[in-house]
Amino acid sequence: MKKTVRDYELSGKKILIRCDFNVPIKDNKILDDNRIVQSLQTINYCLDNNAKVILFSHLGRVEEESDKAKNSLSLVATRLEELLNKNVTFISVTEGEELETAVNSMNDKDVILVENTRFQDVLGKRESKNDPSLGAYWASLGDIFINDAFGTIHRAHASNVGIAANIPSGVGFLVEKELTELSVLENPEHPFVVVLGGSKVNDKIAIIENLVKKADKLLIGGGMSYTFQKAMGKKIGKSLLDESSLEFCERMLNEYPDKIVLPVDNVVSKEFSNDAPNRTIKLVDIEDEEEGLDIGSETVTLFSDILSTAKVVFWNGPLGVYELSNYAKGTEKVLEALVNTNAKTILGGGDIVAAASNLGYKDKVTHASTGGGATLEFMEGKPLPGAASIMDK
Repeated sequence: MKKTVRDYELSGKKILIRCDFNVPIKDNKILDDNRIVQSLQTINYCLDNNAKVILFSHLGRVEEESDKAKNSLSLVATRLEELLNKNVTFISVTEGEELETAVNSMNDKDVILVENTRFQDVLGKRESKNDPSLGAYWASLGDIFINDAFGTIHRAHASNVGIAANIPSGVGFLVEKELTELSVLENPEHPFVVVLGGSKVNDKIAIIENLVKKADKLLIGGGMSYTFQKAMGKKIGKSLLDESSLEFCERMLNEYPDKIVLPVDNVVSKEFSNDAPNRTIKLVDIEDEEEGLDIGSETVTLFSDILSTAKVVFWNGPLGVYELSNYAKGTEKVLEALVNTNAKTILGGGDIVAAASNLGYKDKVTHASTGGGATLEFMEGKPLPGAASIMDK
């Protein structure tokens, strides 16, 4: 068990919190503030305990000087002020006298947000490559480090692993919840059913190899299902094909014929458009100019019946092109069936969480993970450096 923010006396201390404020911004507006909202519990806990709070986060990719202007955290500071209903001092640098002076003049319950940690990547990727001097410098600004950024916990960066190497550390409420919920999948109750969608098989090879050994059934939909179908010798028209993974799919089907479940019907169209005519067919009936865009009603029934018996379900990736309403129906109907079961259900990976949110099911599952990449690496059985670096209880 890792130490948490609750394990420390916080009053009067400078608490460095690594948050995940990597929010979508367009035309100088934050499109979705969910990641900021998710950080509030840990921040407010520290403030309620009379701490001085210093916040770190990255935003976007910063590889050269010109990337800085569009990736400043200044908009986040403004939104955070509104959500906390208190002043947030934004420091527009990541090191130096301005930052040090601001930190040293803090009173209890003050909040500072430091500029985007990835601004340091312009200087030889000091953040992303976990430059030890940078981690030590940031650590010198505070007394205790709290990692509450699950979205980057699978990365060894200066702003998480680097800081944790130098001062006492713990996890915040968000990371604690994520690790607790995901730990259920390490030794799941059975029947354990995995639902995998999305586009490329190649992106999911490690997760398939790890989970097929644990799961009772792997239900495969979305674009990646067509590569499996092609490996079985079926016609897939111009459906998405990950040719480099055909051999892998064939091997999985041969080794786990009773575990892997593929769609039995699909909704296809000659155009990638919500308005073009479509039809539901068995995949063998697909025409060369057609592509599969969703699972059909028979597959919805098949998947729903299997899920009805599950004790634990992990789902990554939508089952169709959910961004187009006519091809979101498969994902929606299987989600509807799932939330009406007694299964403990964990959604992991940005697209299925986004789909569940759009379709109104995100708050009806047991847990919707906030970190797609981190969740997938956990499900692949890989260590998470940002968690491993935190002190044990």
